[in-house]
Amino acid sequence: MAFKELRFGHLTNGSGRDSRDWDRDDRRRDDDYSEEEATGRKSGNDSGKIKLPEEGTAERAQGKSGSGRLYNEGGRKELDSYRKKYEDSLNNGARARDDGRMEQANPFDEYDDGFDEQDEHEDLRDEGEHWAHSSDSEVVSGGAGDEIGRWSDAGGVRKGALSNSNVKAFGEVSSNVGRQSQMEGGDGVGGAGRESSSGSGKKVELKRKPKHHKSSRSSCEMKFLDSTALLVEPLENKKFSRFSLQYVEIEERPSGTEDWEPRFAGHQSPREREHSYYAHDQKINCGFIKGPPGLRNTGFDLAEDDIKYMSSCHIAVSSCIFGNSDHLRTPYLKTISRQSRKNVCFIMFVDEITLQTLLSEGQKMDSTGSIGLWKIVVVHNLPYPDMRRVGKIPKFLTHRLFPSARYSIWLDSKLRLQNDPFLILEYFLWRRGYEYAISNHYDRHCVWEEVAQNKKLNKYNHTVIDQQFEFYQSDGLKQFDPSDPNKLLPSYVPEGSFIVRAHTPMSNLFSCLWFNEVDHWTPRDQLSFAYTYLKLRRKNPDKNFHLNMFKDCERRSIAKLFRHRAEDRRNISIQ
Repeated sequence: MAFKELRFGHLTNGSGRDSRDWDRDDRRRDDDYSEEEATGRKSGNDSGKIKLPEEGTAERAQGKSGSGRLYNEGGRKELDSYRKKYEDSLNNGARARDDGRMEQANPFDEYDDGFDEQDEHEDLRDEGEHWAHSSDSEVVSGGAGDEIGRWSDAGGVRKGALSNSNVKAFGEVSSNVGRQSQMEGGDGVGGAGRESSSGSGKKVELKRKPKHHKSSRSSCEMKFLDSTALLVEPLENKKFSRFSLQYVEIEERPSGTEDWEPRFAGHQSPREREHSYYAHDQKINCGFIKGPPGLRNTGFDLAEDDIKYMSSCHIAVSSCIFGNSDHLRTPYLKTISRQSRKNVCFIMFVDEITLQTLLSEGQKMDSTGSIGLWKIVVVHNLPYPDMRRVGKIPKFLTHRLFPSARYSIWLDSKLRLQNDPFLILEYFLWRRGYEYAISNHYDRHCVWEEVAQNKKLNKYNHTVIDQQFEFYQSDGLKQFDPSDPNKLLPSYVPEGSFIVRAHTPMSNLFSCLWFNEVDHWTPRDQLSFAYTYLKLRRKNPDKNFHLNMFKDCERRSIAKLFRHRAEDRRNISIQ
């Protein structure tokens, strides 16, 4: 029986300490992952193109990782032969479309999965370049007078609005970002030079670091609109389920309990948890629950000015950095339209320790409390000692933090936004009438696999994972069957770092339920996603939840992945 084979880890000495301290990207430890091999698809546009080795091959071939073989990617001779072909092509003028130089991956980069590593100060440099040369944008051309419109039809895209060219992962958008090259013997590759914009053909004199070649296996065909100028917001979709959802604000102390303590997520009985899955008019636990007067505050305290500002947001792009875990990644401003800069709130939630670190590193807030596009919102009195669990609050409860917003985009702090928010909303939600969008996992699709991997990498206490998994199975969770023609999802395991949603009742209910599962069990939200979604659908057969689980390669085309801050710069727990 498969379940019994996963029952390992009981009676171990593992503890429930901060799970982010254990987190490492699975691709650094899984065997020879390739997205094309995992999905059984290969790119059909490789003919006649010069193929480069995947980044980091040289480092791994030399065994510089200090921890043995990471990937089986060939040896030095193969790397040299590819490099020679590439250099010859440059000398002959046969430069590939995605022009750039190769970089050896940092062997200690825990998120090395085919993405480039950037210098931590590059975001501010790119931001300055954008404001100086914003007219060179090759993807978004929204004018200064762009306003949010309204539709009278459900289609939402004007005739001729779709681009005829394919947007590929790390293609036209991200290939314009300057990055540092670390080729052997390349002492002069990081110097200043002239570079022409591929969109306008104009030469711009900038001191920029050379670009890197992007791995072809990350390519994913996407057809964004050419411009936000042709885009208007759709009317409310009538196919979305309608019901009233209210939230518990204050929880009273039960009679006869002396050691009762108020909790941010409240105290739910098994009956209340079961009842909350029904999509009808109800009042449920969804975080931000206070105790009776005289008891301690439950946390996640915000300044009144920040609360007022967030209450005015119509569309929100948000992220968070808690426990000093990441650098601040400014969205790639060259692709952000004036319409988005005017109408979208960009909010970065941080704790006090993270803010102090950002300021000590030279980041400066302007008069509005912003660093670049990000408005910095400081969170006081964090509700959990585990920073990963604290991060689930702004990740899942955006509809609570932005009560007037109709749409929101969430990205983990390890990601940098590479595309315009309006184009993202149109592509993932408006075009096909979805109310929630999240990408599938790049490799695993069954919760059984995810449980095994979490325990293999010690991502959380094994006993707690077992208890959660046992309960989910007893409540009807089945193994994912890719051959099932009636499956409700293309995968039971999400990637989870990028979420696009409309703040509809069904989307808000799902977000509350998912947060409650994370609060009740482990902060490993990939374990609870399928259970939450499938149970919500099972309890409400007459009310559909329009969820778009899109390809992970699409996520990679719109959000660039970075490694976390070095361990010695983090503050793992709250003092």
